[in-house]
Order: sequence, then structure tokens, then C-alpha cells
Amino acid sequence: HPADFTPVCTTEFMAFANHHDEFLAENVDLLGLSIDSVFSHLAWTRNIKDKFGVDVKFPIIEDLSMKVAKAYGMIHPGAADTSAVRATFIIDPDGILRAMVYYPMTNGRSIPEFLRLIKALKTSDENKVATPESWQPGDKVIVPPPLDAETAENRVNSNDHECTDWYFCKKAL
Repeated sequence: HPADFTPVCTTEFMAFANHHDEFLAENVDLLGLSIDSVFSHLAWTRNIKDKFGVDVKFPIIEDLSMKVAKAYGMIHPGAADTSAVRATFIIDPDGILRAMVYYPMTNGRSIPEFLRLIKALKTSDENKVATPESWQPGDKVIVPPPLDAETAENRVNSNDHECTDWYFCKKAL
């Protein structure tokens, strides 16, 4: 996040905190980071609890050297200050960066969208499928396109898939 004690970041951290149990249920650990000190983080999370009644239970690490922020492209070249941009990184258990989302300083992130994206990634990985725009658990998924003419023909004539055309088929899981 760009900085402690900023209004947009405060709303985001409260939202992450309010959804913390949902992230844990998906086996996801949350970790906050800014270039502020650990003492600033402590004061800010205490302020959030005192003023807003929200307990931030996930760790926030300091990055005073900006080593992590620079490594992940969170300090934009030519920026007027050293504030990190609003960025979210989804890293899988193998340490692979699966998604990164940047937001402007003026706008907060949608935490439910990150939960949806995590569920979609897990569904895609577990079932070797893709998910359409705004997919939610229980919705139909997209079957990967066939790689040969015979498979394409068989798929279109199959009752196992809902095909709009040979390359675009959905199915229920």
C-alpha cells in the first residue's frame, strides 16, 4: 500500500481485515507492505481498531529500503515521491506470481474481486479449464479449445458441453 494513515489505504485494510477469514478458508495468507516503518504500521493498525473497530490480524512488513517495492515494480520510475502504488500480488504455493493488479493512488481495490480471482485460479488449476468474465463458483466454466478437427466435431455434437461454436464451449463442474 502507498502509506499508512491514508484514507484509501485505511478503507482497503479494513476490507482485507473484514474478509480475512474468507482468505484463510481459501488457504491464502495476507501480507501488507509499505515503505513505512514497523512502528508506523503498529500505530496505524491500532488507530484502525480504536477509531473504526476493525482488527487487522495479518502482518504488515516494513520496506524502508524499498528493496521489495522496487523488485515488484511498486515504485514507478519518475514518481514525485517514494510512495508505493496500490498493488496486489497473488503468489501461488510454488512461489509463482499468478496475478498482479495495480490501482491508481485515488481509487481503492475491490477485495471481493481478489477472492473471486483466487477461487477462479484454483478452479482453473484443479479442472484444467478457464473461467469466463465475472465467473463465480457454481457457474459454468470454459473448456479449452480442441486441438484438432475431429475433437472439434465431436465436441460440437456432444451432450457433455454447451457449445456456441467449435472453439467456445462451456460445461458445469
